[in-house]
Amino acid sequence: MAETLALNVLVIGGGGREHALAWALAKSERVGKVYVAPGNGGTSGGKIENVAIGHSASDFSKLVEFAQTQSVGLVVPGPEQPLVDGISDAFKKVGIPTFGPSARAARIEGSKAFSKDFMKKHGIPTAAYGNFTDYNEACEFVKNATFDVVIKASGLAAGKGVLMPTTKEEALEALKSVMVDREFGDAGSEVVVEELLVGQEISVLAVSDGYTVTSFPAAQDHKRAYDGDAGPNTGGMGAYAPAPVATAELLQKIHKSVLQPSIDGMRRDGFPFVGCLFTGFMLTADGPKVLEYNCRFGDPETEAVLPLLDESCDLAEVFLAAAEGRLDAVPLKFRDGFSATVVVASGGYPGSYAKGRAIAFKPTAADTHVFHAGTACDGSQVVTAGGRVLAVTGVSDTVQGALDRAYAGVATVSFDGAFHRTDIGFRALNQPREGLSYADAGVDIDAGNRLVDLIKPIVKATRRAGTDSDIGGFGGVFDLKATGYKDPVLVSATDGVGTKLKIAHETRVHDTVGVDLVAMQVNDIIVQGAEPFFFLDYYACGHLDVEATRDFVRGVADGCVQAGCALIGGETAEMPGLYAAGEYDVAGFAVGAVERSEILPRMDDIDSGDVLVGLASSGIHSNGFSLVRKVVERAGLSFDSVCPWTDGQTVGQALLTPTRIYVKPLLPLVRRRLVKAMAHITGGGFTDNVPRVLPKNVCAEIDAQSWELPPVFRWVKRAGNIAADEMARTFNCGIGMVLVVAPGDVDDVLTTLAEGGEQAYVIGRINAANEATQGTATTINTDAW
Repeated sequence: MAETLALNVLVIGGGGREHALAWALAKSERVGKVYVAPGNGGTSGGKIENVAIGHSASDFSKLVEFAQTQSVGLVVPGPEQPLVDGISDAFKKVGIPTFGPSARAARIEGSKAFSKDFMKKHGIPTAAYGNFTDYNEACEFVKNATFDVVIKASGLAAGKGVLMPTTKEEALEALKSVMVDREFGDAGSEVVVEELLVGQEISVLAVSDGYTVTSFPAAQDHKRAYDGDAGPNTGGMGAYAPAPVATAELLQKIHKSVLQPSIDGMRRDGFPFVGCLFTGFMLTADGPKVLEYNCRFGDPETEAVLPLLDESCDLAEVFLAAAEGRLDAVPLKFRDGFSATVVVASGGYPGSYAKGRAIAFKPTAADTHVFHAGTACDGSQVVTAGGRVLAVTGVSDTVQGALDRAYAGVATVSFDGAFHRTDIGFRALNQPREGLSYADAGVDIDAGNRLVDLIKPIVKATRRAGTDSDIGGFGGVFDLKATGYKDPVLVSATDGVGTKLKIAHETRVHDTVGVDLVAMQVNDIIVQGAEPFFFLDYYACGHLDVEATRDFVRGVADGCVQAGCALIGGETAEMPGLYAAGEYDVAGFAVGAVERSEILPRMDDIDSGDVLVGLASSGIHSNGFSLVRKVVERAGLSFDSVCPWTDGQTVGQALLTPTRIYVKPLLPLVRRRLVKAMAHITGGGFTDNVPRVLPKNVCAEIDAQSWELPPVFRWVKRAGNIAADEMARTFNCGIGMVLVVAPGDVDDVLTTLAEGGEQAYVIGRINAANEATQGTATTINTDAW
């Protein structure tokens, strides 16, 4: 029975990472054999056996044939190049479960330009950037950049394609070396120029089946060749885990804001990620930001984290569950304690170095592991065969204990020209245990101050008579006398944007909902006959994303300019734990004034025979989005889908069209007393909003044939199978504002509105009411919809 259940595993690769993977997989009681292709001088013995097959694309057919011949039930590719070349697809075609992403999913590492665009699309926090295939355009971007830059070859460059210039001159020279001189070959045909992020780096290795994602302890590695982070960059000279700087709160934030959204985004985009997603983070003052994605296990991080697996955790079962889409049923467990890995390298690395030097080994202590990286067998002698030769890992209850064991292990190996860093783990050892601050609780005061500095010029652009729109004080000041009103009555309004915000959250488009917020208030103020004077906003979030909030305030300022009112203040509330990552809520408050004698509606003047004039809306505006989102879901669309009712936009872009602001075209009509009443068509549609301005002795009749139902409403009605009466009491249906006008003034009103850029229609009339119809609004001829 045991022989029947044995699982044969094929690990592809030949470095320290692959040795660590083979060692951990071989511990599984279920595993019968672990084949390593091509393996190295340490990946042979016990259950583990080397296979003399490479892993270039031309070797894939041989590897598949071998796997079929040896009844391999799980394949674990190690290096990135075969994954990018499609090795997982080759095994999946013949039905062999593979713990590794498809070629399409591996683009997340294979193309840095692709990965940066993916992050932008899905709201993953990362550095500001630009992608370039044109050398001159890249140079222009660098010259105009207001931040220090990093130059990255977009393609795979064996871990060497990242340049970190310190001046603009060096940056331009770096671009030339990559794009013109082709220092990294075809990998540099496209480059990413991105903002230099400052802070501590951590690496998070996570296992995913395309839906569930679960992480190993966060690690920190050491890229520079020599002590004190001096010398050239390498593939990594050591690592330790878990990194003390990666607190439980930070890792939870990373899971919610990066890992799960990344896995969900790849699945929604049509290339679910199965395998190890290795993400590099910079811990900036604005929170963790992604430096890069990798589509495989890291090296030497793998050698550091795998020895932390709990004895009860079967890594082969975990990988097989991920490959079969059932990761949520198999736990990934770790022992308490720390691990540290020290790389022993050949003299000259990362430059040229000698090979074939004999390596001597002595016995190691418990909880010490020597993983072979650049080694080979010359007869019975293990010799050097690479730059990074061995990775020695120690495990203990403390960081210092793990380092002591690792360095004791290093002392048990020797070869001519060997060198290693002696300061691995210095960041962890020097990590101060500080008292808690407000930032530790998730509130970043400095980010709030940066936001104020960013939005001051945006807000200043809204100044008008009565205020200079200076912000930063305790309250906003407005001089009513400066407006010239003689006997003013103040009119105020407050509102939000509703669930339209959910679309902004998902699409990461924030400025248009700022316009919406202003529109909801100022349109309510103008229906009272009042001129909006000033506006204040309230923005609440779990974590302050400075750029997103700035974009939102820019939209608010744009709405204020459209309405002729000033943005004189607001509140930004960062409330950790109350809102999910990337989510926020907003509210607005506006105040205007009207001369006492001009207040609307003038109900005593409204009479049977008056005409209803409708002003066209710009779309759905800001009401009814709970229903709209349900319709989109039922139609099987996402907000990234191509819009079915208008060309050239996604569903999200079309739905985020901001609410039309009617203030400026309506004020002249109000001041000339050409309007008796106005109704802003918001939630409740015609049915609930028009009656709010009618006296009891009349009723309103609206003719749906008077204007054409806009395409967005036709689609919503059809896709949701929504009744016409439900449309009329939920949406504006193409009419955002309704005016009550005397018959003799209709032509003048329509002409004035047209001159103001508004599309207006005669849409109905006021009739005498009986007891059943008094104060009501009825929409007729809805079969035209």
